[in-house]
Amino acid sequence: GAGSALTILPIANMIHSSGYQATFFWFGLLQGAIIIAAAFFLRAPQKEQVKASTKVLQSRRDYTLKEALQTPVFWVMMVMFICTVSGGLMAVAQLGVIAHDLGVKEAPISLFGITMAALPFALMLDRVMNGISRPLFGFISDHIGREATMFIAFTFEGIGILMLSRFGHDPIMFLILSGMVFLAWGEVYSLFSATSADTFGTKHAAKIYGVLYCAKGVAALLVPLGNLLMEATGTWATVLYICATMDLIAAFCAIAVLRPMLRRHHARNAELAARQGAGGLAVQPGH
Repeated sequence: GAGSALTILPIANMIHSSGYQATFFWFGLLQGAIIIAAAFFLRAPQKEQVKASTKVLQSRRDYTLKEALQTPVFWVMMVMFICTVSGGLMAVAQLGVIAHDLGVKEAPISLFGITMAALPFALMLDRVMNGISRPLFGFISDHIGREATMFIAFTFEGIGILMLSRFGHDPIMFLILSGMVFLAWGEVYSLFSATSADTFGTKHAAKIYGVLYCAKGVAALLVPLGNLLMEATGTWATVLYICATMDLIAAFCAIAVLRPMLRRHHARNAELAARQGAGGLAVQPGH
């Protein structure tokens, strides 16, 4: 996220001067202390403090993890999650290699009064864009719906990856387009978590999203395949085209597959709630 933008250069400098072990130890200790201190100021909101959205369909019941895993919509979200997160993980893991192959790794860039080599400049900008994307697209999804926002973001990411493969040889374009890709990638962690809670309720949201988040681990296993494909073809273009295609497939699925599935899912929940309510009214006179 955006917070890591502040630590890229200090960590790189400390690794150069003190080595990986000392750097990881001290930065890990510092970050752990900050997280523990911040945890004392967090609390879960009471149910009455959370306003129900009038623009986003939300579950009227709380699913257990077992019940969620038995629904087709969960696995559709899992596949979409894998498709969209793969391209971003590939970019995170291989951005330096991609920049080197595109010939822009050490190219100087002057922007906003700052002059820096293209790669570290892109890494800093990408972290900022990654952090901005989560509240930005979360805010948008609260107003136009999760699936519509997914369609916009995933399409944006797919186009950004395609343009990066085509125009990334220019240092400025490499900087702008990598930022564009990360802006459209970071939102997956806010959109899928929100969609999961909307679909399956909030009581077991952490467990259900925890399993859904395994999509990131599955996607990480695809990163080495990108290296093998690059070695076989001699170019990153094929890898980037595949990642872009996966994003565009996920964008299509958000509207054509996920949206109707969620509508049927919520309609069934509403029908079940209505039946239970009618049953409760029917037995009241006998009390």
